[in-house]
Amino acid sequence: MKDYYSIAKTSNFKSLVEQGLMMKQEASDFSGIGKDKTLVIIFFSPSLRTRISTHKAGLKLGMHVISMNAGDGYQMEFDLGSIMNGNTAEHIKEAAKVLSQFGDMIAIRAFPGLQSKEDDLKDQVLKGFIKYATVPIINLESCLHHPLQGLADAITIEGNKKTAKPKVVLSWAPHPKALPLAVPISFAQAMNAMDYDFVVTHPQGHELPPELVGDLNIEYDQRKAFENADFVYAKSWSSTQYYGIPNPDLSWIVDAEKMAFTNNGKFMHCLPIRRNVVASDSVLDSENALIYEQAGNRVFAAQSVLHSLIEHS
Repeated sequence: MKDYYSIAKTSNFKSLVEQGLMMKQEASDFSGIGKDKTLVIIFFSPSLRTRISTHKAGLKLGMHVISMNAGDGYQMEFDLGSIMNGNTAEHIKEAAKVLSQFGDMIAIRAFPGLQSKEDDLKDQVLKGFIKYATVPIINLESCLHHPLQGLADAITIEGNKKTAKPKVVLSWAPHPKALPLAVPISFAQAMNAMDYDFVVTHPQGHELPPELVGDLNIEYDQRKAFENADFVYAKSWSSTQYYGIPNPDLSWIVDAEKMAFTNNGKFMHCLPIRRNVVASDSVLDSENALIYEQAGNRVFAAQSVLHSLIEHS
């Protein structure tokens, strides 16, 4: 594994899940793995769980960790041959090559603009760094992928499943803002890689890009999708038909009445979550909610990826 960009492009995903579970369950000291290695983290977009969990994972492996907020105001150029006499301050080629001298690997977070689906589908920041960097690149969430979240989600399900092939439902949820496609795409890729009984439910027009998630089992009736589910993952994402336009349809909220259709199912969400919009208090505060364990597993997901990249560097 040279980079960790998307789950679909990760041939050893199941082994990363197993390694993450092992690191969680064992009280071993892994601090020698990353000795004398430096992890550079660049945030073009804000972060809470991703920032702290990745930083902690690096430290637990004995790495030096350097982080920087580039912010939305740091405009970059992506096309070679462009005349940079406008708002762009730096070409991604220079940024990637210089940062490659400062760190043994670079982790980057860059949200989509949610203005143009065509532009966001290019995923220019992450793909640009992968093209020009000379060290491994880790995707901390891009326009299209959030593979560390997807890995943490798979670790969470593996650690809580009661059957070899549980039924897992990804349910679209309402939100006052249009949100990126990255989390649902990575979750779908993770579930495909784990070969679970996977069902996606969402309103018409919210289909995920098939070129990234394959042929999904889609059920437009949310209650029917929930029947006998072992896990329900709620997440809002922008309509791919009406891109960047929010859909606040509260009829899609995950509440106790809908969870009653499940097989005493566990509830999951990547956080942060809008209470009583995405899911009700009764669901979030129930004993079947895995949201805090899921967030905690972000550390072990990052450790697993860092460990793998160090081993193969």
